Amino acid sequence: MEEKRMDASEISRLKKHNTELKLFPYLDLFPEIHESVFLASGVKVIGDVKIGKNSSVWYNTVVRGDVHYVKIGEMTNIQDCSMLHVTNGRYPLNIGNKVTIGHSVKLHGCTLQDLCLIGIGSIVLDGAVVETNSMVAAGAVVKPNFVVPSGKLVAGIPARVVRDLTESEISDFEESALRYKKYTEITIKSLNKINT
Repeated sequence: MEEKRMDASEISRLKKHNTELKLFPYLDLFPEIHESVFLASGVKVIGDVKIGKNSSVWYNTVVRGDVHYVKIGEMTNIQDCSMLHVTNGRYPLNIGNKVTIGHSVKLHGCTLQDLCLIGIGSIVLDGAVVETNSMVAAGAVVKPNFVVPSGKLVAGIPARVVRDLTESEISDFEESALRYKKYTEITIKSLNKINT
């Protein structure tokens, strides 16, 4: 397949339109984002939000830390069109390290421990805990205060434990984090062509 390269006029046009705001205050709270974090186009991060080293937030995702805090660990990836929010003064949103959050996921006032995977289109609600080395299947709804045990797959509406995870599935949580770090590097390199 022939590689198509952008000419100078296309690059100039893109530069002109690449000035979007991504970080917004809420009252006197402003996001604290590590310098290595990648925020894709369309991302909006509001208020009391901390995002750790080498994490990535992908296209058109909203992270709203207005009425409580949001804390996202290191090397976590939050994929396109996800919505992250909290419950007023009651449930913050805590996300650990090397977590993979699939496309169009909704997280509300819950806790995701390290090395877990939240499947595409799933919903995790107030007070729920997704333990380390566990997985929420695509389209599942994890009800308030439910605990997803370590080493288990939950699925359904409402989500329930359906089986143990295999060793291969558990080892892929780390691999997923590494893949998204690589995707970030490739994307930044591609976008830098616009800025040269």
